[in-house]
Amino acid sequence: MPESDSAGPLCPAEPVESEAQNNTHNEGRAMTFSGERTIHSRSCALALVLVALLSAVYSGPLRAQDVPATHAFADDSEAIRVGMGVFRLRCADCHGTDARGVRGPDLTQLWAVGRTDEGIFRTITEGIPGTNMRAIDRVRTRDSEVWQIIAYLRSISTPTVTQTMGDAARGEEIFATTCSVCHQVNAVGGRLGPDLSRIGLARSVDALKRRVRGDYGKMVDRAFAPTTLTDANGDRMQGVKKNEDLVSIQVIDTTGRIQGFEKDSLQSLDVSMTSLMPAFSPEVLSENALEDLVSYLVTLRGYDAAVE
Repeated sequence: MPESDSAGPLCPAEPVESEAQNNTHNEGRAMTFSGERTIHSRSCALALVLVALLSAVYSGPLRAQDVPATHAFADDSEAIRVGMGVFRLRCADCHGTDARGVRGPDLTQLWAVGRTDEGIFRTITEGIPGTNMRAIDRVRTRDSEVWQIIAYLRSISTPTVTQTMGDAARGEEIFATTCSVCHQVNAVGGRLGPDLSRIGLARSVDALKRRVRGDYGKMVDRAFAPTTLTDANGDRMQGVKKNEDLVSIQVIDTTGRIQGFEKDSLQSLDVSMTSLMPAFSPEVLSENALEDLVSYLVTLRGYDAAVE
C-alpha cells in the first residue's frame, strides 16, 4: 500500500498542561523554595548563635573586658578577699602565700619602687619574655579577677622604701669580687645563679639582706638546680642544670660553659634541690659590707618595657 500523507509526527507532542495544573505546579515549587529558604535561614541563625556563644566562652577572657580597674576595688573588702584567693591559687607557688617571694620576687614592694597598676596588669596578663614569669591563664582567669589580685597586693604593699645607708660604689666592688662568679649584671658575670640586672625592682632591701644572710634557707629555683655528674670517661663535673628531657641533659659548668650529655652514657647523675648560694654570715660579710652591697643591688633596675 502507498504511504499515507497523513502519517503522524516522528516524535509525540509534549503534553500541554492545563492552567489549573500549571498553577498547582508553580505553587508546589514555591512552597518547596520557601521551605528551603526557611531551613537555610534557621541554619544561619543557629550558626550565628553558636558563634556568639563560642566567642563569649573562648574569646571573652582573652580580650580586654569592660571591667573596673583596681581603684574601683580599693575599698571593697570582698573584692580584696577574692583577689587573695585567686593570688594564692595562681601565684603563690612562685611568690609565696604572703607575696614576699619564694622563687619569684617580693610583690609587696611594687608601688614603693614606682610601678603602676596598668603596668602590673600587663605583666600579669602578658608575662615577661625570657623569664620564669609566664602570663596568667586567661581562659580560667578573667580581667576582673586580675584587678582583684592587684587590689589585694595593694592592700598588703609596703608604703615606703626602706632607705639604705651604705656606699653603693663600694658595694659594686664587693659584688664584683664576691657575687659575680655566679651572677650576671648587664650581661657581665657568671651564669650559675639568677641574673641580677633588675634585682632592685624585684626585691626589697629587707628581702635582699635576708637572702644574703641565708634566712630563706637553701631552697633553689628549679632553673638553677645544682647538678653533679660523671661522664662515660669517668670525669666528674659540677654545675647547674640548664635543660633536661627524658634522654638528655644540659649543664652549665663552673666556668659558664654549657655541655650536653646523653643520660644513658653517664655513670652517675645527681640533681639537687639545695642551692649553691652560701649564707654570708656576719663573720664572712660584715654588717657595713652588707649595707654597701645592698645599696648597690637596689640600684639595679635594668630597663624592660614589659614591666613599666
